[in-house]
Amino acid sequence: MSDFTFYFGLGWEHIMSWDALDHLLFIAALAAIYLLKDWKQVLILVTAFTIGHSLTLALSVLDVFRFPAEWVEFGIPCTIVITAISNLFQKQFTAKSIRINYFLALFFGLIHGMGFANTIRFMLAQDQSMGWGLFGFNIGLEAGQIVVVTTLLLVTQALITSFKINRREWVIFLSAAIFSLSLQIALTRLPF
Repeated sequence: MSDFTFYFGLGWEHIMSWDALDHLLFIAALAAIYLLKDWKQVLILVTAFTIGHSLTLALSVLDVFRFPAEWVEFGIPCTIVITAISNLFQKQFTAKSIRINYFLALFFGLIHGMGFANTIRFMLAQDQSMGWGLFGFNIGLEAGQIVVVTTLLLVTQALITSFKINRREWVIFLSAAIFSLSLQIALTRLPF
């Protein structure tokens, strides 16, 4: 159980740390187009991201594949840029029109999982209970993401209902801010 607790804390910190700004930005970009009433959809979205993230993490820890760290670190903010741009094309916010976010969450989760794999690979490989470690890490990650998304949904709800901010304008504002920060991160991580 101590392994689970240790890795849960590691997963929690992976999302709740300012060192994880790229992770926070990606989660914010995914959730930017949703309202509080859409919390079930957002929970599925966040879980899709965690599944992609954990699948790549597990395959990398098991040494099934490896990618050059500099390309992964560059690819992560690029996924955020693409997700933020995708938000800018959303106009109706219907379940059908925002279905692409599930694909983005799962597919880009694979890329994000590679980013942390290099850090955690050695810890998990030396541990006798790798399964519990991965499970604890992913539960900690999921819990942290739920807190971040819930906070964002509450802020969005307050802005749209209390301050009468237009939903489309909020999505454009938030996505443009995320785009700008992510593009800056990507440019500082150019691998060539």
